[in-house]
Amino acid sequence: QVELVESGGGSVQAGGSLKLSCVVSGSSVSGYSMGWYRQPPGKDREGVAGIGSDGDISYVDSVKGRFTIYKDNVKNSLELQMNNLKPEDTARYICGFRRLRMTAYQARRGHLIGMDYWGRGTLVTIST
Repeated sequence: QVELVESGGGSVQAGGSLKLSCVVSGSSVSGYSMGWYRQPPGKDREGVAGIGSDGDISYVDSVKGRFTIYKDNVKNSLELQMNNLKPEDTARYICGFRRLRMTAYQARRGHLIGMDYWGRGTLVTIST
């Protein structure tokens, strides 16, 4: 059984930074598709960033140049460095994991395509 546990959320002012971490147990993160997704209060879940099976990366336009997704093979985790945060980034951030091969674009749309495992999320609140 694969388990995903997110951490790193919090409350910061606009322009600040946070780094989210999704630690994976039960499987290596290497070679598998993963992604970060977010769900603002009262809104649908959206894909933020994805890493494909081959290591390619895809970001939603609204975070390009501000967010960086990467795997930490030592921690066996998926990370999301978030800089220049904006109030519209406020959401619960959730990571997903899928064993089947996917491109980064597909991984970023994992909330629509389906992922094998999901974490419970970590809350990010950005104030003005």
